[in-house]
Amino acid sequence: MKFDLPLLPYAYDALEPYIDAKTMEIHHTKHHATYVTKLNEAIANASELDGKTLEELLLSLDKFSEPLRTAIRNHGGGHYNHSLFWTFMGPHMERNEKGPQGPLGSAIAAAFGDFEKFKETFSKTAAGLFGSGWAWLVKDKTGSLSIIATPNQNSPLSDGVTIMMGLDVWEHAYYLKYQNRRPEYIENWWHVVNWEEIAKRF
Repeated sequence: MKFDLPLLPYAYDALEPYIDAKTMEIHHTKHHATYVTKLNEAIANASELDGKTLEELLLSLDKFSEPLRTAIRNHGGGHYNHSLFWTFMGPHMERNEKGPQGPLGSAIAAAFGDFEKFKETFSKTAAGLFGSGWAWLVKDKTGSLSIIATPNQNSPLSDGVTIMMGLDVWEHAYYLKYQNRRPEYIENWWHVVNWEEIAKRF
């Protein structure tokens, strides 16, 4: 059983000027790659996991004893979260800046009032997260949308919700360009959100 680092669906410089090429390259080839390597090391001798998908592992954390549970939460979560994160963004997405249309747009309006209110709440959640972690738009089993934050590489998948969208607010996601200016990074991130892909997930 071995997990692999996925290819980015675009070039490292494709999200310029909002996210710089060097950050994307280091983020993908160093940080994400390390999560994959550490996950593979952690499960190398766990033959009982053979054939399990990453989703199945993250949904079954309470079935594992330590230190395997922590390794899957941290490194498996890091791999899973980042694999999704790359797809939540794309080049030349400015045309989508009015937000999602169709069923997802209607669901966001129903849950948060309108897109601008949703965007404001999501941005505040991401900016206000203490330390490292993620901000997420998730859907529960009833179909209701909510905005949550998780620390470190914890994945909302482990809590039984479906991930619609997520934003990485670890410093490694933005520090080369934005230094300590996380709110500026978040503001500029909206320019590259791939609403078409997120609508498919919905």
